[in-house]
Amino acid sequence: MAGEYMLSSVHVHTKLCDGKNTMDELAVTAWRAGMKTLGFSGHSHTPCDLEYCMSPARTAQYKGEAARLKKQYQGKMDILYGLEWDLYSDDDPSKYDYWIGSTHYVRGPKTGKYYEIDWRESDLAACIRDDFDGDGLAVAEAYFANVAKVAEKHPTILGHFDLIKKINGDGKFFDENDPRYKKAAADALAVAARNRCVLEVNTSAVHRGFRDEFFPSDAILKDWLALSGNVIITADAHSANALTAGYEQAAAGLKALGYDKVLVLGKDGFTPCAL
Repeated sequence: MAGEYMLSSVHVHTKLCDGKNTMDELAVTAWRAGMKTLGFSGHSHTPCDLEYCMSPARTAQYKGEAARLKKQYQGKMDILYGLEWDLYSDDDPSKYDYWIGSTHYVRGPKTGKYYEIDWRESDLAACIRDDFDGDGLAVAEAYFANVAKVAEKHPTILGHFDLIKKINGDGKFFDENDPRYKKAAADALAVAARNRCVLEVNTSAVHRGFRDEFFPSDAILKDWLALSGNVIITADAHSANALTAGYEQAAAGLKALGYDKVLVLGKDGFTPCAL
């Protein structure tokens, strides 16, 4: 059914990781908006990070609250209990209703340090300087190699494919039109296609004010369409007012690129929705 994608939000973060709202607040907001499906996707515990990932204690709390909300909203709205799993996570994504496979880090080949590439400019700058001899494109190549490794694990959804560009506005750290960048992205996209991944069109870079285009870029989405790849629209919401932020703009953009459908995730899996 056309427009069904507006009734499902499955990339959602809570106060138990780096979101601004509790699980209860997010659920009641979704229910009042008439949504059919709300999928929580807390950041999986990752030993190399102490900032935004759920600790083991918070992961246990997350599981308990998700189970309670499933019962509370049964017959009113479907609650899915998901996970945003990073390549360096020590959690088991198979224990969840679904999982979003994402890459947030590059590990330095010289220092062994884990660099978060999508938040502080100082971290990305240090990564380029200290571990990649000042070569920003080499960091992008390492990032896309990690994306390919995640794709090979068959995630339910492959998260924000080109997140490496998030804080690269105006090409501050590397040229996104350079052949090396394009090849690294294309190679990872080919792995995603071989593994029949579902690529998310993630609106967060726009509604959170980082970039003026979504993840992934239109160029990558054109290539994905040529590979007969499927997409799902997500908001990567970190607050209750962003559960479907940018959905209509993303749908219009996909239609202009030649897509005629998106997938929608519900309790029974994916269903196609016409654009």
